[in-house]
Amino acid sequence: MKNQICTIIGGGGFIGRYLVRNLTKKNYRCIISTRKPFQKGYLKTQATPGSIDLLEWNPENFSKLEEAIKNSDVVINLVGILFENRKQKFYNIHSKIPEVIAKICSSNEVKKFIHVSAIGANEKSKSLYQKSKFQGEINALTNFKKSVIIRPSVVCGSEDNFTNLFSKLSFLPVIPIVGMRYKFQPILVTDVANAIVKAIEKKDNEGKIYEIGGPKIISFGDMVKSILSTINKKRFVFEMPMPLAKIQSSITDILPFPPILTRDQCEILSEADNIVSNNHLNIKDLDIKTSDVEEAMKKWLWRYKDGGQFAKV
Repeated sequence: MKNQICTIIGGGGFIGRYLVRNLTKKNYRCIISTRKPFQKGYLKTQATPGSIDLLEWNPENFSKLEEAIKNSDVVINLVGILFENRKQKFYNIHSKIPEVIAKICSSNEVKKFIHVSAIGANEKSKSLYQKSKFQGEINALTNFKKSVIIRPSVVCGSEDNFTNLFSKLSFLPVIPIVGMRYKFQPILVTDVANAIVKAIEKKDNEGKIYEIGGPKIISFGDMVKSILSTINKKRFVFEMPMPLAKIQSSITDILPFPPILTRDQCEILSEADNIVSNNHLNIKDLDIKTSDVEEAMKKWLWRYKDGGQFAKV
């Protein structure tokens, strides 16, 4: 029996490393596009030889990607950025790439295109991130009718940029938080990977949107306090006024890697909460029971404790 082929754009990232393992267990042959394939050789250890191919791909050149997609049964787009820089812009990454991929899928015999977006995607948002995410969804659905959109809330796992960031910031005696009351629904990266595979297998879901989150809704401030509690650090957490945060972010935005929040992220924290709505399908429609992120993060945040995993509670 011929193995199905799955091309994963951005498969060398955070979600990709978990997704690839799930797919190879289902006997998919995976073609992973990434800008630096020589740094992603560890992905090949997740399956038998020949099951995983690494494809070097520059987002400005789709010719190589088209060669991979035209032989694929399924295509998954995981490409995304959290902030803009001189070379990478939200529109090009979040809107243009899914449009081009969808057009390639449409002109070939691709069975399904899974586009991973984000909860909060909104054409009326003041955030360029949220607007570009929404436009990317529209571009995917318009140009390929067999597209499926997955919108996760904040994704957490041992390599994430959220729980690890605030654990690292615990060296500070006080930690300022912008939008302490902002609510989100953190979800484990393993649950996101499972959701993508389930969305591939699910029938008659073409053109649908799934909003997926974990079992708990928690405020930004409470989540930071939970992280600090997990690593046994007592720190004073206080709310930074939004006007001051925007002034600070305007300065840090000029850096290649903004240390905490960008001005665009401040706009996100000023808008609606990042939680699952009742307007679309959700994780239950994929028959997945999600795990508690606060409990799971104990497995990777121990390294920030004084004394490591053998530290006294």
